[in-house]
Amino acid sequence: MGVVLPVLFSLFAALSNALATVLQRRAALTVPQSDSFRPGLILDLLHRPLWLAGILAVIAAGVGQAAALATGPLALVQPLFVLELPLALLIATLLTRERLPARLWAAVAGVVAGLGVALVAASPTGNRTRVELDRWVPVLVVCAVAVTVLAATGLRRPPGRARAGCLGAATAICYALTAALMKTSMHILGDDGVGAFLTAWQTYAFCAAGIAAVLLLEHAMQGGPLVASQPALTLGDATVSLSLGVLLYEEHVRTGWWLLPQLAGVALIVLGVFALARGGQRTG
Repeated sequence: MGVVLPVLFSLFAALSNALATVLQRRAALTVPQSDSFRPGLILDLLHRPLWLAGILAVIAAGVGQAAALATGPLALVQPLFVLELPLALLIATLLTRERLPARLWAAVAGVVAGLGVALVAASPTGNRTRVELDRWVPVLVVCAVAVTVLAATGLRRPPGRARAGCLGAATAICYALTAALMKTSMHILGDDGVGAFLTAWQTYAFCAAGIAAVLLLEHAMQGGPLVASQPALTLGDATVSLSLGVLLYEEHVRTGWWLLPQLAGVALIVLGVFALARGGQRTG
């Protein structure tokens, strides 16, 4: 059951996030576009029932993600969120009652197969529960600088692929950092109780990172085509999360000849994600 539980929780969270993405994207497209960072965008979206339903789905996804991170390594849990994109596309086609073309079914199969091959070959292990502050500080600084640069660069560009891609990448870093911080917080909650959870700095840090991710996501979805923002978000989240799992939590993945099937799996995922994003641009 060591792998089963985190995988099941991760799949539930991915499905909930996929539903949230579809609902929030539809809601974001109904409000006026903003040319700069506008916190008031959230106030506009609060009047959209679709967006509120999406937030409920995000909360459900957060519960599933927290349970997954409490029971499994970050390097296993977060890459499974790659499945959000094919799931989001399938949900969107159901809502619009459109038929999914054969090439997109092939892309879905490619993402699923690639993810399976990559994870089986990597076989992430390790479930360290605490990370010292001196290990967190450089990671937090690097992530904060990267998010600031990407967001500033994207918001200086006119609506289009460059803007959406930069904002999608910034969102991905925030999502990965949220997961890394949440993992420690969940173990503090489980080991030391509610009082320790409410006084841990990681709890408030992951809430702040999560809020930043939601705000950046709304601007990314408004900023340009899905084919630019979604691959940056999907692949960026998995890549940064894997890196944080190795750097912070000392998780291990297999190397040597196992790198060959891992790279093959990643190639299938990348090709499938871009194909799905192009298809999702027309469907979503």
